[in-house]
Amino acid sequence: MSVAASTPASEIAPTLKLLTCNLQVGIHTSAYHHYLTRSWQHLLPHPKRSSRLDRVAGALAGFDIVGLQEVDGGSFRSSHVNQVEYLARRSAFEYHFQQLNRNLGRVAQHSNGLLSRLSPNQIDEHRLPGMRGRGAIHARYGSGPDALHVFVAHLALSQRGQARQLDYLGEIIRPLRHVVVMGDLNCTPDQLQSHTRFCQALELEPLKPLPSYPAWQPRRALDHILLSASLKPEGSRVLDAMFSDHLPVAVDVHLPAACRVSIGLGRQDRRHDDPA
Repeated sequence: MSVAASTPASEIAPTLKLLTCNLQVGIHTSAYHHYLTRSWQHLLPHPKRSSRLDRVAGALAGFDIVGLQEVDGGSFRSSHVNQVEYLARRSAFEYHFQQLNRNLGRVAQHSNGLLSRLSPNQIDEHRLPGMRGRGAIHARYGSGPDALHVFVAHLALSQRGQARQLDYLGEIIRPLRHVVVMGDLNCTPDQLQSHTRFCQALELEPLKPLPSYPAWQPRRALDHILLSASLKPEGSRVLDAMFSDHLPVAVDVHLPAACRVSIGLGRQDRRHDDPA
């Protein structure tokens, strides 16, 4: 974990720009057969991987909080580069956090990541139920009932595994007010909304499908940024940036005035918010 001084409130807009991206360890995939022909890159380094990460960093620079999945924590296959730390440095994020979910020693360090221009007050790691290797990061910004809670998750492929993991997250989310859940959830909006307990905990409204997979011909909406009812989205979109086999998903989020005060953003632009 790396913590830096908090970004001054005057430098962060009342609207936070959020993005989630499954990086597939920096492997560029643009056709189904690449899963076979480029599978060696999951175990061995590639000379162009650093230049790909630089392109990713350029795209991330315009956001305030970024969730990353399938990043390497610094092993042989990534030329011993901690990809979360590298992207944070290249994109000038004040804060970064790596969650190691599957440790294969020097061969691979399967991880989730969080990049942030605001320093969280607290970070918790969750090992999700089911097969080993799935996890979630929980970052809390501010304190009290109006704190902002951001979860970065990578869910299982199986529907049974997803159900257990969504139930687990739902129990954590239930008492919270201002919540973001983002990541590669490996399920479509219809599948997601069939998990009643999770959707009720988040007070999740029907989702607009944003196809993000496969990157070269997106047909399925598997990557999501989910917001509690207190947070107002604007400009939900999929970026046309083929960094991996998934496309990044982004949204701008309007925070309630009390939430902005809690996380240190002051009372800027109160004309557009709920009355105090």
